[in-house]
Order: sequence, then structure tokens, then C-alpha cells
Amino acid sequence: MIDGLQYLPNYLSRDAQEELVDIVRKQLNNNPFYTPRMPRSAQPFSVKMTNLGTLGWVSDISGYRYEKIHPETQKTWPSIPRALMSIWEALAQYPNPPEACLVNYYDVNAKMGLHTDSDEQDIKAPVISISLGDSARFRIGGLSRKDPTKSFKINSGDIIILGGAARMAFHGIDRIYGGSSTLLKNGGRLNLTLRRVNK
Repeated sequence: MIDGLQYLPNYLSRDAQEELVDIVRKQLNNNPFYTPRMPRSAQPFSVKMTNLGTLGWVSDISGYRYEKIHPETQKTWPSIPRALMSIWEALAQYPNPPEACLVNYYDVNAKMGLHTDSDEQDIKAPVISISLGDSARFRIGGLSRKDPTKSFKINSGDIIILGGAARMAFHGIDRIYGGSSTLLKNGGRLNLTLRRVNK
């Protein structure tokens, strides 16, 4: 595996997972999921997204970027809850707090192509990714899209950290294993990604 990639299986207990799902669910009333679109082509993503924090990652025909408000409700994003901040403090080994928590929902047909998290100014800070719900096939390569990749199955409660050399590695989700978890009432997978944006 590429240096700087940390895989922490079963990091969160079932109770901790349920707490995070409950937190996200309560935020959805005023902070609903929306369907982002690809720059230029305006093709819809297969995942639905929302954000927590002072900044939120968005994608539309104008490009990828961070914004302070939800693109549909025009409201500011809710703050990152204490439970997620505690995970960052325990794992990031970084002095500054996260400013964004991207919340992705994958149904059984959703995927995420190989990409790098490159819209942040502070790439010395790690990216911490928390899996909740159905298992997924995670793929990671190197610093070029052409580099060889490896893939492995990630499950509910697992955490992946991209830091060091792995911070800019290409990675993605190839498939969702529908029905592999009972955590989410309607199935699917939630992915919570903590990011530091500004230096």
C-alpha cells in the first residue's frame, strides 16, 4: 500500500455508528442531500451529497470548489458535531481542526470514479474517511491516474486516513454491496469525509 494510507477496520463500535447516523439524519431536515453535477458536462453524480462545517465541497457546471452555503437551500452548513471532531482529534495528528465534512450517500448502484482530493489549500492535513452502512469496494492507486491500483472491501465502522504520500493518491469506490449492513434503515452507505481546507 502507498505510504501514508492507514486502514482502521472496525474502529467504530455499533453504538458509535448509530450515534453518527442519528446525528446526520437530524441534520437532513434543514440540510438535505442534493445531486451534484460534473463540471462542463453537467452529468449528475450517482451519489447524493451534503456537508457539515464552515465550508462544504460542491460540484456543478462551474467546477469543483468549497462554498459556505448549501447550493439549493442557500443556508449555511450545520457545524461539525463533537462526535466527528473527536475522531479527528484522535486520528489526524494535525494541529488545525477540519473545516468540512463531506457527507456522501451511496445507494446500491452508486460509484465514485478514481479522483484526488485536490481542492484544498492545506494538503499537509490528512483526509479522514468514515464508512457507515453497506460495505464497499475501495480502490486506491498512486499520484498518477495511470499508476497501478489495489482494491479491498471496507465495512461499516471502518476508517481510512489519507495522509503523507497518500494524501494526493487517486482513489474511488467501485461498488456497493447491497444488504451487507443493517445500520441504515433503507440500506445504502454513508461516507463522512473530514477535511481541512485552508492553511
